[in-house]
Amino acid sequence: MNINLTILGQAIAFAIFVLFCMKYVWPPLRDALTERQERIADGLSAAERAKADLKNAHAEAAAELEAAKARSVKLIEQANLSAQQIVDEAREQAKVEANRISEQSQANLQQQIASARSELRQEVAALAVKGAESILRSEVNEQKHSDMLKSLSSSL
Repeated sequence: MNINLTILGQAIAFAIFVLFCMKYVWPPLRDALTERQERIADGLSAAERAKADLKNAHAEAAAELEAAKARSVKLIEQANLSAQQIVDEAREQAKVEANRISEQSQANLQQQIASARSELRQEVAALAVKGAESILRSEVNEQKHSDMLKSLSSSL
């Protein structure tokens, strides 16, 4: 009977141990495992969301990059057009200025020519008067007269 009573005692002790474990040990372990499973599931779903967000961010970045490239091409074209307009305006201004300077120099040249002609006329008139005066003062001699005209023509 010893063996039966020992086995019965061990069975009762084992049953008490199992009940104790079921009441006090297993619920916290089960709760900890459940909580850990939930955290792992949340972490995996967050990782999936992050992966999807990253994919969306890459797509948005590519779209922004394309838009920026298009804007930069547009800006470059506008800058080229603006530069061409500035160059054309500068050419036109240079042509106008060149024409104005040319006209001004032509006017100055005409004025100088007129002034030179006027001075030449005055000198010719003075020489004619001087020649006439010298002719009238000296006696009328054909040889002297022709010599005077030659000297007068050489001075012109």
